[in-house]
Amino acid sequence: MKIYDRAGFPNPARIRIVLAAKGLDASIEFVPVDLIGAEHKQPAYLSKNPSGVVPLLELDDGTLISESTAITEYLDNLDGNPVLTGRTPKEKAVIHMMQRRAEAYVTDPVGLYFHHATPGLGDALKAFKSPEWEGRVMMGEREGEKVRNGLKYFDELLSKQPYLAGEDFSMADITLFAGLMHADVSGITVPPEYSSLRQWRERVSGLPSVKNRTGQNLLPEDLKRLGF
Repeated sequence: MKIYDRAGFPNPARIRIVLAAKGLDASIEFVPVDLIGAEHKQPAYLSKNPSGVVPLLELDDGTLISESTAITEYLDNLDGNPVLTGRTPKEKAVIHMMQRRAEAYVTDPVGLYFHHATPGLGDALKAFKSPEWEGRVMMGEREGEKVRNGLKYFDELLSKQPYLAGEDFSMADITLFAGLMHADVSGITVPPEYSSLRQWRERVSGLPSVKNRTGQNLLPEDLKRLGF
C-alpha cells in the first residue's frame, strides 16, 4: 500500500497515528507530496484524487481511497478488530458523531482560518484559495471564532469523560488532536482555563500510537520555504 501525504501536516498526521495504532507502519510506502509547491493541485495528482487533498491511500490492486475518515475505516477494519472506529452499532454511531463534531467545530474552521486569515502555505496556493476576494479575511476571522467556540465545547465535554466518544481513545480523538496541531501553527491556542482539554491533549500526546509519530506541524524545510 502507498500513502500520498506530507509528514507533519494535520490530516496526514491523523493517518500516521492510525497506522501506528494498528501496527501497519511497515506495510506502507509513503509518497511525499509538495503541498507548499501546490503539487496536490496539479493534473498528475488530481488524476488520482480529484479533490486535490492529502492523504490518499493507494491499495496494491490500484484502488484509491481519499478522505481521512474513509482511510481510517479501511485500515482499522483490515484485521477484523476495529479499535478506533467502533465495534458495536452504538460505539460506531457515537464515534462517528464525535468525529464529525471534531471536524466541524475545529478541524474544518481552522483550515479556513489558516488559508484566509493568515499567509497560509504561501504564494503557490493563493490561486486556489480565492486570494482576491476582499471579504476573505473577515470570513477567516469568523471561522477562527468557530474554532474558539469549539474548544470551549470540547473542554466541557472532556470534563465529564476521558475521551471524545467515552472511555476509549478513538478516531474522533485523533481528528481533534490533529486539528489542534493546525490551530497551533495558525496562532489559535487552547486557553489556560480549558484545563480538561489541555489535560486530554497531554494524555493523548503520551499514547504510544501518537508519541513521536506526528512530528512538527511543518517540516524544517517547509518552514524555511515559508520564511519562518
